[in-house]
Amino acid sequence: MAETERPSNRRLALILGGLAMFGPFSIDTIFPAFPQIAGQLGADKVAMQQTISVYLLAYAAMSLVHGPLSDALGRRPVILAGLVVFAVASAGCALSTSLPMLLSFRALQGFSAGVGLVVGRAVIRDVLHGHDAQRLMSQVSMIFGIAPALAPVIGGWLLGWQRWPGIFWFLAAFAMGLVVVVWRGLPETHAPDARLPLQAKPLLRGYATILRRPRFLRLTLAGALNFGALFLYIASAPAFVIDLLRLGERDFGWFFVPMIGGMMLGAFVSGRAAGRIDGQRLANIGFACCGVATLANLGYNLLVDGHALPWAVLPISLNAFGIALVFPIVTLAILDMYPYQRGSASSLQAFVGLLLNVVIAGMLSPMLSHGGLSLALGAACFTLAGWLFWRWENLATRRTLRVPKSPAGLEPTEL
Repeated sequence: MAETERPSNRRLALILGGLAMFGPFSIDTIFPAFPQIAGQLGADKVAMQQTISVYLLAYAAMSLVHGPLSDALGRRPVILAGLVVFAVASAGCALSTSLPMLLSFRALQGFSAGVGLVVGRAVIRDVLHGHDAQRLMSQVSMIFGIAPALAPVIGGWLLGWQRWPGIFWFLAAFAMGLVVVVWRGLPETHAPDARLPLQAKPLLRGYATILRRPRFLRLTLAGALNFGALFLYIASAPAFVIDLLRLGERDFGWFFVPMIGGMMLGAFVSGRAAGRIDGQRLANIGFACCGVATLANLGYNLLVDGHALPWAVLPISLNAFGIALVFPIVTLAILDMYPYQRGSASSLQAFVGLLLNVVIAGMLSPMLSHGGLSLALGAACFTLAGWLFWRWENLATRRTLRVPKSPAGLEPTEL
């Protein structure tokens, strides 16, 4: 496709939505296969959790680099190279015969998986502005939001007719399909005369300047810790679904669909509230929902011996709804702090959140996923910590925060 020919907004939303999906697909599709992989490779539950934490650590590291790389080299080359590397890494995972080999290729997946979401957002900023850009970002995020609910269902379905390597072959095929789609349907949107040289020192200096501001840390940790309560359950999904709910490999949708439904409903309500309610009040309502969900979750696990649907997942869904109200407010406040460094601020916010998720997936989930009450207590600690940082921000800064008109584009993306 010629560089001057731009696809329609609808086609662009489908392409960029597909690019955003293969990140969460890499996490959630393999959850149903955890017992099978562990049995074949001789790994315990703690070792299996490292397939998530290694992936997220590599993803976090490259989240700081993909944007500047595309600024220097162009969007298309970076996206295409990332997709090819991801396909090769997925094939390597499928052919792995030991846990260290699998972890190595999972890290390579993480290095390349973020290219779709990070560079995809840059493509939107290249071609559209204002409300049009917000509308397209929301459409992409709605497509992206389907991935965490769909991925474990696909993983369970694939396990129904072949063994676990089939999941990684599916991911490789998905990536190569996107290569064809991007090659034929996505033109270069970053003109050569607008490109910036890749310089490490100014980039690191800019990140250091952002990190030194206490308000950035307060807002970032308020959002990341609050989301950590939900991610603890996401990282523990194999134990929660198979061991606690006593469901099968094809039943992960019973956990993920209500959770994603709550988050998408929260994004919808947040969008409807834009212009009608100030950001502090909406975020306070969101934290209140998270608090009610936390108390309900603790009460359920204290009073009930066995876990059953739908009661075990309803508090998680309400928590996701509250998080979806809080996270866009926090993110927009961070972006408003740095009008000329929004890309760097967004990348650094994602980096901090991803590092926290690495700790949750690699350390806390194996420690807490043995029982429902321990998971509920761990999630409660994250919710409380997030609220304390938010309270600190309210006391330290008396400002009116905006409510984004398209909050779906600002929701957490580490699902």
